[in-house]
Amino acid sequence: MSHKKLIALALVGVALAGVAKAQDAAIKLEMVKELNDRLPADIKAAGKMTSVNNGSFPPYEIVTGTEMTGASADLTDALGQVLGVKIDHATVGGLPALLAGVNSNRYQFAFGPVGDFKSREEANDFVDWVQEFVVFAVQKGNPKGITSLDTACGQRIAVMAGGSAERVIQAQSEKCKTDGKEAVAVQSYTDQPASILSVRSKRADAFFSSQAPLTYFVSQANGQLELTGVGEKNGFDSLYQGAVVPKGSPLGPLLKDAVKVLIDNGTYATIMKKWGLENNMLKEPGINLGGQLPK
Repeated sequence: MSHKKLIALALVGVALAGVAKAQDAAIKLEMVKELNDRLPADIKAAGKMTSVNNGSFPPYEIVTGTEMTGASADLTDALGQVLGVKIDHATVGGLPALLAGVNSNRYQFAFGPVGDFKSREEANDFVDWVQEFVVFAVQKGNPKGITSLDTACGQRIAVMAGGSAERVIQAQSEKCKTDGKEAVAVQSYTDQPASILSVRSKRADAFFSSQAPLTYFVSQANGQLELTGVGEKNGFDSLYQGAVVPKGSPLGPLLKDAVKVLIDNGTYATIMKKWGLENNMLKEPGINLGGQLPK
């Protein structure tokens, strides 16, 4: 299914959520005893664990009230089945709060996907399950001519607070000044919808973020927006994204093996394609792949 067809179905209110749940109900998987046996004792006893998110990150995480749909919701439902536990979802404000919640053990993990970078691996382990790219969403026709980091000088660029794109655009702003150009006016927001709204309302000239959600938002914008910088590195090398667990947690290898089960039995591909994410798929998951070449 194409991005446009998929996205046209993705957010049409409460009725859609019911349709998505009906589709999800078709996925029935058996518990893998070997995986269930490896669960930490407290999780196994409770029969559930909580995955934290930092708000809507379509088409992976689409948060409406207390309900979450999207590819990540579908995949965690499937993971819960093979692990033999229920996976609940909790929402916090922003990536720093998400990482703090995981590291304080308030939440067992964040399925994400969250960008895996060597600097983040110092405090957390990443179970990478997608590949991503970083691009710009701009007003239709790209009136400011933003096609790369170098063309962002002097422009108002929205980013997610605490994310890797924020660090890259801040570094670019310093480079702009060194090169004798006007600095980037960086606008940091706690979630994706607020960031894209800043561009739609012309308070920002572009939103610099992951290609998958930006593709989604552009398709929802009634022709007001378009993507630029597609196919460019834009300050990033090979970019992996995945689940986040505390450093050294036994959940890391366990989640990796559980995702591998979903890849091997075809569930992963079915869900990723359902949400138009076939170009972000990995052949196999990995732990702390940040900076390595895609597999």
